[in-house]
Amino acid sequence: MHKSNKRREALLYHARPNPGKIEVIPTKKHSTQRDLALAYSPGVAEPCLEIEKEVKNVYKYTSKGNLVAVISNGTAVLGLGDIGPEASKPVMEGKGLLFKIFAGIDVFDIEIDTKDVDAFVETVKNIAPTFGGINLEDIKAPEAFEIERRLKEELDIPVMHDDQHGTAIISAAALINALELVDKKMENVKIVVLGAGAAAISCTKLYKAFGAKGSNIMMLDSKGVIRKDRENLTPEKLEFATDSDAHTLEDAMKNADVFIGLSKADIVTPEILLSMAKNPIVFAMANPNPEINYDLAMKTRDDIVMATGRSDHPNQVNNVLGFPFIFRGALDVRATKINEAMKKAAVKALAKLAKEPVPEQVNIVYNKTKLTFGKEYIIPKPFDPRLITEIPPAVAKAAMDSGVAQEPISNWEDYQEELYQRIGSDDKIVRLLLDRAKNDPKKVVFAEADQLNVLKAAQIAYEEGIAIPILLGREDVIQELMNEIEFDAEVLIIDPKADSESSNRDRYAQHYWERRKRNGVTQYEASSKMRERNYYAAMMVNLGDADALVSGYSRSYPTVFKPMVELIGTAKGVSKVATTNLMLTNKGPIFLSDTSININPTSKELAKIAQMTAVTASMFGMKPSVAMLSFSNFGSSNSPEAQKVRDAVKYLHRFFPNLTVDGEIQSDFALNKKMLQDTFPFSRLSGKKVNTLIFPNLEAANITYKLIKELDDALSIGPIMMGMKKPVHILQLGASVDEIVNMVAVAVVDAQEKEKRNASL
Repeated sequence: MHKSNKRREALLYHARPNPGKIEVIPTKKHSTQRDLALAYSPGVAEPCLEIEKEVKNVYKYTSKGNLVAVISNGTAVLGLGDIGPEASKPVMEGKGLLFKIFAGIDVFDIEIDTKDVDAFVETVKNIAPTFGGINLEDIKAPEAFEIERRLKEELDIPVMHDDQHGTAIISAAALINALELVDKKMENVKIVVLGAGAAAISCTKLYKAFGAKGSNIMMLDSKGVIRKDRENLTPEKLEFATDSDAHTLEDAMKNADVFIGLSKADIVTPEILLSMAKNPIVFAMANPNPEINYDLAMKTRDDIVMATGRSDHPNQVNNVLGFPFIFRGALDVRATKINEAMKKAAVKALAKLAKEPVPEQVNIVYNKTKLTFGKEYIIPKPFDPRLITEIPPAVAKAAMDSGVAQEPISNWEDYQEELYQRIGSDDKIVRLLLDRAKNDPKKVVFAEADQLNVLKAAQIAYEEGIAIPILLGREDVIQELMNEIEFDAEVLIIDPKADSESSNRDRYAQHYWERRKRNGVTQYEASSKMRERNYYAAMMVNLGDADALVSGYSRSYPTVFKPMVELIGTAKGVSKVATTNLMLTNKGPIFLSDTSININPTSKELAKIAQMTAVTASMFGMKPSVAMLSFSNFGSSNSPEAQKVRDAVKYLHRFFPNLTVDGEIQSDFALNKKMLQDTFPFSRLSGKKVNTLIFPNLEAANITYKLIKELDDALSIGPIMMGMKKPVHILQLGASVDEIVNMVAVAVVDAQEKEKRNASL
């Protein structure tokens, strides 16, 4: 990506439409004068008086129990160094965003303008009554150690410096599992730690807590091995000073079993790596580039177990695996601190989770047939949905067992369900979709590349590694727009009308004519149509010159749909194509079908639409629970409309008995689990969370999805074409750039799935 363009994109992301990344949203009704009188004066006096009587009531009547402060003075921000409190604010807001989307925790970011330890500690102590927990962030060592130590001693709420303990917890879990794989014991291995900052010190202390011996550990800073004969060592470094003869990294790494890198890129050479013991464990965690390139390390030694901080390699040591869930567990039992027992519990839970069967959703995202515990999978993936239900309970139990929990949990099943519900409304599925596409990008034709929004989407898809774009349109127009948005990649641009494309046009026209000559199409008409972009794009996909296509930004749906059906046709066993929209709502992701094509499907067509939608939901890693909607419930009306839906359900129960589907049912019963269970306990959907809605006709489906999109501000992915022989997806007229990018990712994933299916035939 062009550097200036990337910079501009980053700045625009943070600046528009509103500056920053987080906001405060009311959680109570506030539409009437009565609501406002309860929210503020005079009603607000009542909880104030209750809290005055008993301070712990602040957790009952305010948001304190789910509110964490992310606090920094900007002295050690990422790899940028001491850039000041104001310049650190974008990072702190970003941390708040991660807390929210991964664990449902609200955050106020606090930037403190002082480097004085006493002043920093006093400031945090003075504002602590507002918060249920304190996350210290990006504070330089050695001050970070003293600040955290004092705040933990002097406050009665959880305090954690994530830069220290986040990496320590994740890497400790990975190390435990790596040692198990190579059949070595923590107490016996020789460990080399390159780096002596807050994270390195905390990592090494935690390894010692799990059995590593100080006599087997060598730590290095910028001056070399930290030796006892060095002067002016900080207390933290002094704990790991050695009296060995080693001075350099080369000395230290001879016969080492474990390397922990928290330093800088490319400092470990192949020769150094070869000097390590058999089956070495290498955690090269420098960001953005590790201490030794992953591919180089794997090429140098085939017996290595390796982890990095990067998402594009196996075994990513990512702090997001830890801090959201550790604070979640601490807050939920109202812990007075995050102690060693709680950190160790998080380590054990993470290590254990990596050994358990991986949900299909995770396999799909990472494009694996089956992730299993081994050299390339020693810690869970960041998108594993089990993290929220496994790590917080482990932390909460440790808090209870160690005596720091003020509100113990008694019903663990209810607690796990509550945890799952906390993250049901986010758009994690979009991140899963994009990551899955990136694993195996495909060639996607953008049939309207001379439209600015379409070209912007193609640029994002290219730069993010989602797809390999092929741009259709007038080359001079496209080049001019590319210059305008600084899209300087070497991508294929094709003008179907250009003389240079005559050979491809002739080839495509011949295939088209052969296919449609008995449907009234002449050779002349076939040649003429190949000058039209949608026909040309469809033939590219049809003949394998491209893997997928997206179109429809500037033309009506039927206009684009016609050439796709004519040229590409339906998949084997499919009589009619259909569409579904994935809506990311406050109740979680929900598929709605058919939203664009079939006006009034028959009962059998309705059943086929339901079955295809279930397959699509599975493609997204979701287990479909399908409600066949109507204005009636389970035979309460004998109208033809209700009977049609009943007949469709009977068909599905007969021919797809393993599919969780039922109806006819009204939409409120389908979406309200308690109402459904209380009123219709016999239903196959009873006790299930419905995530797929099949409407009786196009009118109902189209109106509903557009209402949800506007009223709920829900993100819509779609319409997703189902039943086509090749990956073809038609955009909504005037779709936004983000919507186009999401549809490109859908097209790529669709191509991946069809490729797998064809390979298995």
